[in-house]
Amino acid sequence: MSSQIPPAAVRHITVDEESTGQRLDNFLVRHLKGVPKSHIYRIIRSGEVRRNKGRVGAEDRVVAGDVLRIPPIRLSERAEDKAAHPAPARDFPVLYEDDAFLAIDKPAGVAVHGGSGVSFGVIEQLRQARPQARLLELVHRLDRDTSGLLLVAKKRSALKALQDQFRERQTGKTYLALVKGRWPARLKVLDQPLHKYLLPDGERRVKVTTRDDPDGMPSVSLVRVAGHVPGPVALAPFCPEGLSLLEVTIKTGRTHQIRVHLAHAGHVIAGDDKYGDFEMNRQLARAGLRRMFLHAWRLKLKHPVTHESMLLQSELPEELRQWLPDGWNPD
Repeated sequence: MSSQIPPAAVRHITVDEESTGQRLDNFLVRHLKGVPKSHIYRIIRSGEVRRNKGRVGAEDRVVAGDVLRIPPIRLSERAEDKAAHPAPARDFPVLYEDDAFLAIDKPAGVAVHGGSGVSFGVIEQLRQARPQARLLELVHRLDRDTSGLLLVAKKRSALKALQDQFRERQTGKTYLALVKGRWPARLKVLDQPLHKYLLPDGERRVKVTTRDDPDGMPSVSLVRVAGHVPGPVALAPFCPEGLSLLEVTIKTGRTHQIRVHLAHAGHVIAGDDKYGDFEMNRQLARAGLRRMFLHAWRLKLKHPVTHESMLLQSELPEELRQWLPDGWNPD
């Protein structure tokens, strides 16, 4: 299927077998290259997108054989430029791969997908690097400043099976985080609902909210203390108790969940530029830590086809390894 959209022309797209079960909005984002998501949602809401000649909602699932009518769409100059200049091809270190999915090692500082001021991310670069792949779709997401394990599906059936595991909390997703102060060993469960909101400039933020907040999302993080780090001498005035390395397993996958839960507990993540201690971050940067110390470390899951139990692991990047406590030996 061509990724170029003829200007001001009606299109008819027939859904293939591999796309069965995908949400309409996600299907259109995948196929209407260069069209802003806001415009895609607008033409769905207005009824201009038709399925088998009838109206269809953004959350409706498409089925093989469905015929979708797409109204005339004229790309803006910026969108046309984006379509004409796709993301640069880039391969990422592969931790596991078979016919169903692959696990890659995402570096910090790279978004997982384009949008919100980012022209492209991991998935767009990966698609350019693997033009022969029939399908490459993100199974889940990581914050731009978080490194580590990221799953990408190569089949629609694998995408659905893996996302079902995440949604039904059947996976074990553990991160390594270095935080300010000495974490109390008794504090093992963080169970506070989270609420998303926007700053005046439109940037997204998250905060802990009350249990009766109708917009609060239940969120659970499990914390295990892996060790303590004294930290550089220059850090002492800002962090007299040093730093703690935590293994944090999330039972829910909310936006910024670990960052907000740990900050709310009084132990911000080292290097966090949104919820952290900015003076401490400045001192850490001088000592060599110039990024947030949050790493998607381990993932327990069942293979989407064979259903065998799997444990995937991403080793800490070199820039984080120097901050490990002496004698730390993960189970």
